[in-house]
Amino acid sequence: MSNIIMSLPQLKNYAEGAWRISEKSGETLHNAITGEAIYTASSDGLDFGAMMNYARQVGGPLLRKLTFQERGRMLKALALYLMERKEYFYTISALTGATRSDSWVDIEGGIGNLFANASLRRQFPDERYYVDGDAVKLGKNNTFIGHHIMVPREGVAIHINAFNFPVWGMLEKIAVNLLAGVPAIVKPATLTSYLTEAVFEEIIKSDILPEGALQLICGSARGILDTLENQDIVTFTGSASTGRMLKSHPKVLEQNVPFNLEADSLNCCVLGPDVSPDKPEWDIFIKEVVREMTTKAGQKCTAIRRIIVPADKVKDVQIALGKRLASTTIGDPALEGVRMGPLAGLTQREEVKERIAELSKSQEIVIGNLDQFEVKGADKNKGAFLPPIVFLNQHPFDNKDVHSIEAFGPVSTIMPYDTLDDAIMLARMGEGSLVCSIITADDRVAKDFVLGTALMHGRILVLNAECAKESTGHGSPMPMLIHGGPGRAGGGEEMGGKRGVLHYLQRTAIQGTPTTISKITNVYQQYGKQTETDVHPFKKYFEDLEIGETLITAKHTVTETDITNFANVSGDNFYAHMDATSLEGTIFEGRVAHGYFILSKAAGLFVDAKKGPVLLNYGIDEARFTKPVYPGTTIGVRLTVKEKIGQEKRSEEDIAKGIVKWLVDVYDQTGETVAIATILTMVKKRNQD
Repeated sequence: MSNIIMSLPQLKNYAEGAWRISEKSGETLHNAITGEAIYTASSDGLDFGAMMNYARQVGGPLLRKLTFQERGRMLKALALYLMERKEYFYTISALTGATRSDSWVDIEGGIGNLFANASLRRQFPDERYYVDGDAVKLGKNNTFIGHHIMVPREGVAIHINAFNFPVWGMLEKIAVNLLAGVPAIVKPATLTSYLTEAVFEEIIKSDILPEGALQLICGSARGILDTLENQDIVTFTGSASTGRMLKSHPKVLEQNVPFNLEADSLNCCVLGPDVSPDKPEWDIFIKEVVREMTTKAGQKCTAIRRIIVPADKVKDVQIALGKRLASTTIGDPALEGVRMGPLAGLTQREEVKERIAELSKSQEIVIGNLDQFEVKGADKNKGAFLPPIVFLNQHPFDNKDVHSIEAFGPVSTIMPYDTLDDAIMLARMGEGSLVCSIITADDRVAKDFVLGTALMHGRILVLNAECAKESTGHGSPMPMLIHGGPGRAGGGEEMGGKRGVLHYLQRTAIQGTPTTISKITNVYQQYGKQTETDVHPFKKYFEDLEIGETLITAKHTVTETDITNFANVSGDNFYAHMDATSLEGTIFEGRVAHGYFILSKAAGLFVDAKKGPVLLNYGIDEARFTKPVYPGTTIGVRLTVKEKIGQEKRSEEDIAKGIVKWLVDVYDQTGETVAIATILTMVKKRNQD
């Protein structure tokens, strides 16, 4: 038998820019459907310290040379490359026991994370750093301000992932650290690491990422945390107990290393008190619970473990769930009609059985039988098959095991509630979860439930008939929303759009003159020194414009005729503009010019009418009207180049261009600002290559 195991293909590690195979066979991995041994995995011989240094010294500097825009385009290219090879990944994913739809979530959902984070580049500058928030005035004379700048951490992101999503788990994490400019070492759970290795190998073959940006460990990574330094970051997805142990590692504590923990949790789904079997929300609820029990055979950190329903609906829910689960065909996912495959491995099946035995001490099984179930196209004893199991806990406030014991498989528990407050309390008794959901057609119920449970859940899905068709479902975290939860769920946050990227950046407060801060940030700060030029800035190409370059316009004296004419054109006849007799008790001394007239007139003063590099007005980011403008006031404009963001060409025929942000400072004859705004224009580049 040992000779057979030794002849199995061995998974490769990718370390220090090369594929490496251990001389020792290591752990044997099995086909989840047949139980057949298919691979071995070992990390023996890897030098974790050398891998960390390689990432810090090679991968990190290369990534940090790229701007956010370049990193985003890199992610997009990688996503397109992997999507072309998805069918190859599906064939390997089948060995994990995943159905086609299970694999779709893992594979194409994971690649979708790359696409989503690639699009995030539009929220970042074409720079290697990020300017966070607004400037803070620190002096009376506008010569001293504060700001915040964020730069990539100069360490390594260590990703320790769970077995249930070997592709999604890797891609959703690396998409974020790569966009931030930080290299990573990926440690997938060994059980399903053969699928991670297959995708990783294609990533390396693509030659899209800089050398040292990614490394892979298939096998044990015990000892890697001993190599941590204060610039490193650790993310962990898995059991709460393992997460707590790793989070308390001496190096994590000594070096104050950020540790993001996403732990399995006792997520719940609540049936609103307003929903009865004759309403569309009833079927939505039943389908949602069944889907979360059977997708990935219930092996999801977001799966529904607790089913909370009104006491008078318990029997109806039990019957409806029983009928739908009875129609779920279990077996080899390659066969037509199979809707649920096995668990990822025999060890996982035995662990789930142990948890079921523990839960059986305080509640009864009402749907499913561990011994009597059919499997299509496979031997249920050789494969890691398990039927859906539903418990009934009639007294969930007294029998509390259900709120602390999780069976990580197709297992859930029905429990009754009398009032919405009871439902809220039961939802909170899980002591922190990644997600909960409520199905209700009553928005008042939805509001009370959300406000009552938000502090204990990372995400709350409110489902009704109006949104059900478009809903991504209870168990689907989205790249632009945070994924994590308090308490038992680990207290961490992953993804979340820009929030996730900022996790890998160091935020630093900077102080100085507006001119100095402008130079540091490459974003013009109000009251900084301005440079006047003889050439109108609208006549300059994108590359030729400089931050701080300013146009001082001609001036215009506002008249009552201006106000009347603008009211006629716009239809804005607000009393403060048009009725001088109605101003008693207001802050105005007389008829006041429309704020939008001031901006419109400002545009008339600074726009160069002739055709040039400016292609179009892209919009307004910010606008404030800071001082009333009365007839007789003379206004002028200081138009300053505030920030430049280059854009890539979408096709060979596309025009090479960039977005220019301009600070529009409208001032009166006293020099005081009366209106200020940031406008955006699309400007052609001189170089069209």
